[in-house]
Amino acid sequence: MIKSINLFKQISLSLIFLFFAFLLLRITLAYFPIRTDVAFLKIKQQYLPITHWKIAFFIHVFSSMFVLLSGFFQFWTFLLKRYPRFHRTMGYIYVLAILFITGPASFIMALYANGGLISRFAFGILAILWIYFTTRAWICATKKRFVEHKAFMIRSFALTLSAVTLRAWKYVIVYFFHPAPMDVYRIVAWLGWTLNLAVAEYIIYKYQPKLSLKFI
Repeated sequence: MIKSINLFKQISLSLIFLFFAFLLLRITLAYFPIRTDVAFLKIKQQYLPITHWKIAFFIHVFSSMFVLLSGFFQFWTFLLKRYPRFHRTMGYIYVLAILFITGPASFIMALYANGGLISRFAFGILAILWIYFTTRAWICATKKRFVEHKAFMIRSFALTLSAVTLRAWKYVIVYFFHPAPMDVYRIVAWLGWTLNLAVAEYIIYKYQPKLSLKFI
């Protein structure tokens, strides 16, 4: 009975995740192959002449789906037990993409975020923590400290999911409160990942209490 309930929860969460991943994929495809006159870039035209920002933007956009999906597969117990090699492969893709591709690109983008210093500070911290937690997860895995590895992966993937939750909060806030566009951006810049991290810490506290304070 308990196994059936857990399986139902996992399937339900997976369907919700896949729905939002599909929405994110639609946003990504709007820029394919290389378009600079659509979606988010309509309000970032002044930054397009900045070569490193433009490169960072397209790296982030086109690599994010790979990070999201590879991270998602890390939490399937079934795959870990039955196909450990697949689990490790997806883990390598996830870690390498964050540490060397989309993580640094995200930090560069944070320096030019809309909403001024408030938003830039929020996205900058997000990028740094994202890289840091992923690095710790990788180190713990190489040292076979798998309990700690799981805790840091939960934190890392919680920040990965900010790509989804940021947009979800944006729709909710605009629908109910109708604030000015830049105010919305400043709010979701923080809300999009801080609440995710709080939930991650709760999950770690509930299932791995000895690690709940092992943040560093």
